[in-house]
Amino acid sequence: MPKMVKNIKALRVGKENSEIDEVISNDEEIKVIVNKTVIGTFSMSPTHLKEFAIGYLLGEGLLSSKEDITKLEIEDNTIKVETSLADFDLRRELVMSSDCFGGMRSKIEFTEKVESDYKISKEMILDASKKLRESSDIWSKTGGTHIAALVNENKFIAIEDVSRHVAIDKVVGAGELDNIDFSNSFMFSSGRMPGDMIIKIARIGIPIISSKSAPTSSGYMVGGETGVTIVGFVRGGRFNIYTHPERILI
Repeated sequence: MPKMVKNIKALRVGKENSEIDEVISNDEEIKVIVNKTVIGTFSMSPTHLKEFAIGYLLGEGLLSSKEDITKLEIEDNTIKVETSLADFDLRRELVMSSDCFGGMRSKIEFTEKVESDYKISKEMILDASKKLRESSDIWSKTGGTHIAALVNENKFIAIEDVSRHVAIDKVVGAGELDNIDFSNSFMFSSGRMPGDMIIKIARIGIPIISSKSAPTSSGYMVGGETGVTIVGFVRGGRFNIYTHPERILI
């Protein structure tokens, strides 16, 4: 993956000082345009851009499925999307309004509660944690990326990115392209779990998110109110369940 990293020179300081060849994670600014309107510019690893666009638009509630997209083109660092959704402009205004005025509370009110009865075992969580570590190729080289995975009994889709939120978006987009049933899958992330991340998960209908890190207070609140099960501190054969523990078979 040549775009994910850059080779540079660095000065290593220790008992002796020396110039070394170093590998660092690569991030670039990517612009998303929908129906000729700029939705945003995002700093991310410049790979899996199609997956990012689809996952981001789903997670923001701007699209309901990949079928809402009539055209998607990538030109350099710009993603151009066209949709025939009649209410797209209204959806965009609602998202912008909740971001600017209503904050997290407004986002929760516009998010349907996750009702999935999907359950997973302790062993599935620990196995996913092991696979996530084994899939963190760029992190092992640079220490500069996050990774997220969409997991069920048959699939393990993992993608790394410099942004933990974008890693989630890209995995969601990959799952949508692969026709994954989100209601019978769970997400595994390498980063902390704030409220805006849990909102993404709830909007898409994923019932469980786990991480080697922990939720923030906003994440804990959103998980409780939207019906998302949050599992954190997955390490050393143990973990904590913060919300809706009935989905975890222990």
